[in-house]
Amino acid sequence: MNEMQTVLNLFDTYLFEKNLNFEGIIIGGAALNIMNITNRVTRDIDFLDPKIPLAIKDASINFIKSNPSLQLNAEEWFNNGPNALIRDLPQNWKNGLVEIYKGKAIQLKTLSRIDLLKTKLYAYCDRDIDLDDCIALKPSSEDIDDCREWVLKGDGNPHWPERVDEQFLRLKKELGYD
Repeated sequence: MNEMQTVLNLFDTYLFEKNLNFEGIIIGGAALNIMNITNRVTRDIDFLDPKIPLAIKDASINFIKSNPSLQLNAEEWFNNGPNALIRDLPQNWKNGLVEIYKGKAIQLKTLSRIDLLKTKLYAYCDRDIDLDDCIALKPSSEDIDDCREWVLKGDGNPHWPERVDEQFLRLKKELGYD
């Protein structure tokens, strides 16, 4: 069990003891950790949907403050940072959701593999730190090509298409496709 799964299990028990529950859709490194696709350290859980209710947000902050050994930022570890992505996801993105965690108080889903790959490819092109996550998702050359149009729509910078093509080529080389 990786570090984020341990934190999640502890927080699940904490919420259960407080008679609180929460269902959400997550993306990012925590989703990949929970699915055992990667084991890299991640410091937060990024919720795509729904907006985290105030009672749950307050509980997440209090949980971390009462568990300083977890070394997480109380305000940010349970967050809605990526929720703006919803407007950019394919229209039927909810049809492919996959349950990845079911505790006593917390239930988590994530995007379909291909939609999760799209978000990781975008992040890789945008900030150049998600290459290992993209590799861990084991995309085929066709998967990468199929995601290109969606990733291109993610940024209006005139140099963005060139950046996407460079990063996709690098990824394909890393995967042995070129």
